[in-house]
Amino acid sequence: MPSHLCRVILALIFLSLSALAPLPSYAQAPDDRASPLVEEQRDVLKRLQSRTEQLEKSMREFSEDDLRLAETRLQLEEVGRELIVGSTAFRPRLAEINDRLEQLGPPPASGAPPESEIIKAERAALAAEKSEINATLGTAEDLSIRVNNLVSRVADLRRELFSKLLTKRYEINLDLAGQVVVAFENTAYDFWRSISAWLRFVFNFKLSSVLTAAFFALVAAAVLMIGGRRLFGHLIGADPEQREPTYLSRLSVAFWSTLLPSAALGVFLGATYFFFDYFGVLRGDIGSMLAALFAVIGLVFFVHRLGGAVLSPRLPEWRLIPVRSGAATKLLWIMSAVAAFSGVDFLLVNIYEALDAPLALTVGEALIATVLIGVLVAAGGLVKPFRDQDGRPRPWPLLVRCFLYLLGVVTIIAALLGYIGLARFISQQIVWTGALLVTMYIGFLSSRAVSEEGAFAKTRVGKRFKRWLNLDETGLDQLGLAASLLINIIVVILGLPLILLQWGFQPGDMMAWVRKVATGVQIGSFTLSLTGLLWGVLVFVIGYFLTRWFQRWLDGSVMARGRVDLGVRNSIRTVVGYAGLALAALVSVSAAGIDLSNIALIAGGLSLGIGFGLQNVVSNFVSGLILLVERPFKAGDWIVAGQVSGTVRKISVRATEIETGQRQTVILPNSELINSAVGNWTHRNKIGRIEVPVAVAYGTDARTVYALLLEIVQSHPAVLKNPEPFVSFVSFGETAMNFEAQAFLPDVTAGGGVRNDLRFAILDAFEREGIQMPFPQKQVRVWEEHEKRQWQADDDRAHAELEATVERREEALKEVEERGRLLGRKRRKRGTEPVDETSDS
Repeated sequence: MPSHLCRVILALIFLSLSALAPLPSYAQAPDDRASPLVEEQRDVLKRLQSRTEQLEKSMREFSEDDLRLAETRLQLEEVGRELIVGSTAFRPRLAEINDRLEQLGPPPASGAPPESEIIKAERAALAAEKSEINATLGTAEDLSIRVNNLVSRVADLRRELFSKLLTKRYEINLDLAGQVVVAFENTAYDFWRSISAWLRFVFNFKLSSVLTAAFFALVAAAVLMIGGRRLFGHLIGADPEQREPTYLSRLSVAFWSTLLPSAALGVFLGATYFFFDYFGVLRGDIGSMLAALFAVIGLVFFVHRLGGAVLSPRLPEWRLIPVRSGAATKLLWIMSAVAAFSGVDFLLVNIYEALDAPLALTVGEALIATVLIGVLVAAGGLVKPFRDQDGRPRPWPLLVRCFLYLLGVVTIIAALLGYIGLARFISQQIVWTGALLVTMYIGFLSSRAVSEEGAFAKTRVGKRFKRWLNLDETGLDQLGLAASLLINIIVVILGLPLILLQWGFQPGDMMAWVRKVATGVQIGSFTLSLTGLLWGVLVFVIGYFLTRWFQRWLDGSVMARGRVDLGVRNSIRTVVGYAGLALAALVSVSAAGIDLSNIALIAGGLSLGIGFGLQNVVSNFVSGLILLVERPFKAGDWIVAGQVSGTVRKISVRATEIETGQRQTVILPNSELINSAVGNWTHRNKIGRIEVPVAVAYGTDARTVYALLLEIVQSHPAVLKNPEPFVSFVSFGETAMNFEAQAFLPDVTAGGGVRNDLRFAILDAFEREGIQMPFPQKQVRVWEEHEKRQWQADDDRAHAELEATVERREEALKEVEERGRLLGRKRRKRGTEPVDETSDS
């Protein structure tokens, strides 16, 4: 009884605890709290919305500043990318919710049995969470549309700024001259006061910092220059003693003699500015003016070095353009003067901005500079750089002259009409873009020269690669093509962004383009990503080298130690190579982010078309696989296929290479080897039989010949004893008795030498025994000279022979008739009458 009471009490306690226990999460009623994922993304959206509002405010405040607008665009695009990332975070959870709702099914219709409260509560909770996610996604989409609109607005503002810069017109009159004079006097005084104050500050407080900065800058430039001279010392300057340098040598000297000194000067100026700023030497206005001065110095130096490298006024042998020496000097000075005027204009504009000079001074200075630049450019068209056939100076081609005249005149007219922005833009592009285009042109010429046959092998780099990699001429030419392609890519990557910067594009614009291309370009339903393509190529290259390494390891370490047959090794190595490359291709396509399901239909159609168009290729491919698997012959076998007999050198998937005895390589399609009979002399082993036919004259003792031949064959050291040799009495010929000596050899491929030995031995034995070997005889009729002259053709000869035959027959008939008459006379003398043989006819 007590035990029964205890069990009842325990049961009541368990039921009470079960009633007090909370329901499972899926059975609870939905509450107003959002899921953690939704809460997290809502916070992200609030942050991005606040940032978007700040960027919109900045866009309105700095609508006249192109650089700030470019930075704003970059930040807006970053916000857009974060919105996309946040939206994709909901995809896994949405997929789970949709799958679960599909499993639960729709609510029961009216009149149907009610469903469980647990299922009903779970459906309500899932629907509420889905609604929250959709609402959050809607907010993100609205914000994304707003961001895209702001990006478009920034682009419109920047285009308006650029257009306003080129089309804004200033009044050019006599009043401007007076304003310029007054403004110049005031600005010059302000400039002197600012510079003198800065110099006093430097000498009093920052002299050690200036010396330290200059020392570090000199060290950096010296390291670059000394290192460059050690590597490219013979290319920095032209050798005046070399009278006929190659075109590649001239290009190399022009490139490196421009690049290394310019780079060293650029490093010195850049390092000087960096250390001045790092040690606190620069003030705001002095910093901008010093940066402009350094930029002008670098520009003028670069243009002068580039012009000297291309025109080479003092060394005509190293000149890249075939111009006269006098014209080369004139063109070099024109280029340097244009660069100097453009640089001074740039420097003065920056000084005026730093000192808040009047606008009239900037307009007047730009007017003078642009007119001078236009005059110099037009003067370049007047130079006569070439010589005609008579040695007289010849001008530029008409198209070049018209271009130079047009460029100079447009610059002058734009400046005189008051379009100072347009004139300055044209003059700056003449210098900057022209210098960059000439440099890129030298790079392209170098690339083309390197790609010529045998050119790369003559360079120092080519000689080093030949020594390091032990390459032949063909390998060096292929490496030269790769180097040419690499040079072109480097020239475009370095030159194109610099040109775009000169034409008003900002680094942010180019970074946005690069990021867009790298992350993916949408083409219909297909997304092409440069990063994915590069990753796919890298994966394929890694797979290729891994396959080749595995082939070498399998062949040299596994199969070679296992004494595997050479043909089997070749077949396995080939199959492994194709399988590895196919696997590497598939993995690389997947790594590139290409969805094969998108191109499955197209691939199927192409496969069908290719199947009809390339039946023979596919047939040879399948036949090659069959040959590699079944191995009716292997590399090194001696086979006979139709009219071709030789040694198999290589079995590929498409065709088989056979080398004949004449060392001729015959390429046989694999389908012919599969569909026709192929004889293999060395299929299982190299044992084979050879035959030596022998003919002896009639009258010779056949048994003696038989015994002699058998003895000769048996005595040869290369003939096997088992199967033993045999001599056959083959047939009775028209002029001889035919025998055949047959012998088995351990290596049938050596049968040619054994046959020669046996023939020499048989000939010696027959001469010793006096056995004659018959030979065919021909009857030769020699015609007289007059008969040869009569028969000029075969028809005449045949006609003459026919007439001679007819004459002989007539003479024979006459002779028969004469004999008949004589016989009749004799019979009449005996008294008998001749019988009339024709009476019965």
